Amino acid sequence: MSSILIVEADTAMATYLCDQLAADDFTPSAVGTVEGARRAAAETVPALLLVGRTAEQRGGLSLLAEVRAGRWPFDPWLPALVLTDSADELEVLRAFRHGADDVMAKPAGYPELRARITALLRRAAPHRCGQLIRVGDLDIDTRARRVALGGGPVELSKREFDLLVYLARDPERVFEKQELIAALWGDGTFAASRTLDSHACRLREKLARHGDRSWVVNVWGVGYALKHPTLGVVA
Repeated sequence: MSSILIVEADTAMATYLCDQLAADDFTPSAVGTVEGARRAAAETVPALLLVGRTAEQRGGLSLLAEVRAGRWPFDPWLPALVLTDSADELEVLRAFRHGADDVMAKPAGYPELRARITALLRRAAPHRCGQLIRVGDLDIDTRARRVALGGGPVELSKREFDLLVYLARDPERVFEKQELIAALWGDGTFAASRTLDSHACRLREKLARHGDRSWVVNVWGVGYALKHPTLGVVA
């Protein structure tokens, strides 16, 4: 069953969509805010994003921009269908410009909405929404939240896994500490920086048990990078 994340501040509309989609064997969940969408996507990787009215002004557009930018915890390939408050041409064009794959105006008839959702999921199937990330012999299954190195399982905590996925989206790139903290904790305090260091250290140690210790590299004064041991030192 495909999981669908509904972002809709209108509770009656959200409940109706959840009920109808569940009856058609989808696995829907609903939130009303952008922050709620981030938390929900971090817990369960959605197969499709259904964006209606958010509690924040223009929150739906900013959420789409986050998805297309690949900001954690969203995958840039995640298909997104937007429900606009009207069929106004500018509103529809803005949705597409910010990254919508499809747009429907409210009130949206459910049979047509279901058909559009099915079509989007069918087109997205080859990508599997970034389900598997592979860096050398390191395999990360973002849906099942499983990690294997050299064919052997690596047990990680939720934060360690989230940090690994974020680094693995762009191997060899040095991510600044503040970017990692904002993406994973949303907090720029000194305490959060120390927490990041602790998680990175534990992640490095766990990966070292299955091979080379240098998978997670600490670039002094900058941040962290994920580096395949057989490649050169991160500059």
